[in-house]
Amino acid sequence: MMSIPSGISVIIPVYNSAVTLHELINQLGTVLPTLASSYEAILINDGSRDKSWEIIQEICKTTPWVRGVNMMRNYGQHNALVCGMRLASFDITVTMDDDLQHPPAEIHKLLSPLAEGNDVVYGIPKKLPHSWWRNVFSRMTKRILAMVMGIPTIRDIGAFRAFRTEIRRASDLFQSPTVILDVLLSWGTTRFATVEVDEAPRQVGHSNYNFSRLVSQALLILTGFSTVPLRMTNWLGFIATFFGFLVLLYVLIQYFMAGSIPGFPFLASLVAIFSGVQLFALGIFGEYLARIFDRSMERPTYVISEQISSLKDKSS
Repeated sequence: MMSIPSGISVIIPVYNSAVTLHELINQLGTVLPTLASSYEAILINDGSRDKSWEIIQEICKTTPWVRGVNMMRNYGQHNALVCGMRLASFDITVTMDDDLQHPPAEIHKLLSPLAEGNDVVYGIPKKLPHSWWRNVFSRMTKRILAMVMGIPTIRDIGAFRAFRTEIRRASDLFQSPTVILDVLLSWGTTRFATVEVDEAPRQVGHSNYNFSRLVSQALLILTGFSTVPLRMTNWLGFIATFFGFLVLLYVLIQYFMAGSIPGFPFLASLVAIFSGVQLFALGIFGEYLARIFDRSMERPTYVISEQISSLKDKSS
């Protein structure tokens, strides 16, 4: 039988979700008392353009276990999650989306693997709800992230997760505008697990992750938290050099056996190949330099504009 945790903090990044917040809190208010003796929900308004912050304020006035945080601008989902993680008051932290795709009734499935000794548990949908191209690219991005994290047992990663709040100590000093929460979690533990959950279809609006944002996310994961692309350029350089050596050997053999051969098309092809390799390598180096420059500016991961709560802030 699953042991009941002493407290649960639910972190929810909010972006243009004014119409779903009341129903989400109502469902959490039904589920959380059955899971823990103490609980809270932290709603992080990440620069919403609708009335999300006004709704959060209304909810906080009538619901004592809800805390509201208003960011100065839109920083991004993972930045908002890091903010909520650092404000969490209880032993277990649960993260979920604000659009009701992650049903609160499924939270209990995340807690069972934690009771078995795992530190981080991902809730993986039984069926991916997006279009085929989005599902393919999402799976590829998650595989890349798992590789960067260095956790061989994990191949599926999602926004519906539960983890022990103490893991945040491993990334207390992290300060950068580009952040991936899952990588920070991997700095504190290697005990990851997954569990299948039911995911509801989106009731309103549409996903903010289009193709370009998914590509940017994958690029950030690779160049912001991994040296894999640099190692790849080393191998490309080695392969290009070896290929060039073989071409030189072929030309010398042909010269001594058949005399000189017409070489402009052949030479032009070689120049194009090696120029492409060089430009690709320079592009990789440029991405890393951009990340270094970005972090050298010491921009904050997030900045809080306002907090509201009916409970005493236990995070200070």
